Amino acid sequence: MDSKQGAGMPHSRILAIGFLLVCSGTATTAQGNSEITGGLDTRFTDNARKTSSGETSDMETRAYIRAGYRTDPGRCNADFTGTLGYSLWHDNSFDDEAFGEMDFTGDCELANRFYWDVSNNLREVNQDATQSNIPDNRTRKNVFSTGPRYLLRVNDTNWLNLSARYENVEFSEPEESDSERYIGSVAWNHIVSQTLTAGVSTSYSRTEYDTDAEVDVKSARLTFSNVWATTRLSGAIGVSEIETRFGSTTQSSDGLIGELDLTRTITPSLDWYLRGARELTDRTSSFDIRFGEFEFNLRDSISVETTTLSTGINQRYSDRSSLTVDVYASQADYLESPEREDKSGLNARYSRPLTELASGYAGIGYDYTKFQSDQADDRTLRLEAGTEYQATRDFNLVAKVGHERKVSDVPTREYDENWVLVGVEYRFR
Repeated sequence: MDSKQGAGMPHSRILAIGFLLVCSGTATTAQGNSEITGGLDTRFTDNARKTSSGETSDMETRAYIRAGYRTDPGRCNADFTGTLGYSLWHDNSFDDEAFGEMDFTGDCELANRFYWDVSNNLREVNQDATQSNIPDNRTRKNVFSTGPRYLLRVNDTNWLNLSARYENVEFSEPEESDSERYIGSVAWNHIVSQTLTAGVSTSYSRTEYDTDAEVDVKSARLTFSNVWATTRLSGAIGVSEIETRFGSTTQSSDGLIGELDLTRTITPSLDWYLRGARELTDRTSSFDIRFGEFEFNLRDSISVETTTLSTGINQRYSDRSSLTVDVYASQADYLESPEREDKSGLNARYSRPLTELASGYAGIGYDYTKFQSDQADDRTLRLEAGTEYQATRDFNLVAKVGHERKVSDVPTREYDENWVLVGVEYRFR
């Protein structure tokens, strides 16, 4: 556990933050929008370690700062949201430690249609998908990416997009393998009409693990994008080949890949989306960050065939209440092992104003996971409700209660947990 506390900020994260400041300083238009919020909350749980027997209660107190920044459009652009905090366990169920997450994207046009891109994503992810989501089973995953991009105008209807990118993936736990990735891609886009664009893209990537394993991925895709008055549709379909080398062992696989992103405004107050993807990749890629319902098992093999599909609605009502419903299914097939994980689930949340200064919400989540290696099924149910009171323009009071229950074919994975959280938040700017 000491490794978590002692892990410093990776150099890639420092570079990303530095690029954010450069973008902020060189933007020639308005200064952009920023917001900083501080918070303090305490959460009581009657089963801190989420165990099937010998449950222990504990309280976790967290202090955090949440920040957001976006520049106005200009030669340089930056978009940043992040949270940094510290967690303290009163009865020492887990080690006290820092926590955080971050999303940053930025680009600068260095010359006419020649850009330099930077992005950084930081998340806490589970190491072993078969185990409970507790601090002992988490590691921080940081994905840093940077590189040049050039748009070449062939004529009024044809464009070439040439890009090269370096990507670094670091985990806070030393037993997880870090990696460096080198990616090159060429894409041709043809403007068919005012609303329809189609094209072809090819890419090649090489990933080098700190264990000396290497993963090469070659891909070719047909792409399309269309926009109607109330609908946006984009996607791709193609083929990919992945080759993994470790020592004298080489393994390769190929298959169909694709992406789909469909959003539709059904009524002025109702939106619907459908999103899916299939890739041949490795478990240090950013696939789990781009598709939040997907989860890598870091204890399994390197190369993975990933598939995910999700759909949902966002309904807004005249009394300022809202309902969101998301349904998803995903599959991870680990190519160097017999393990395959199938997961599906539902998340729903309803929120509404209670008074002029108070609002409330209720949510439910359900996950079903099947692990092929031990033929075990896990089913997890989550219930949550809460309220927020705006004491002043910048000062909020928060209270939440929740219940989580897991049922499994493996009795030691089962647990019941009840929790209560109270907290305050203050917006500095």
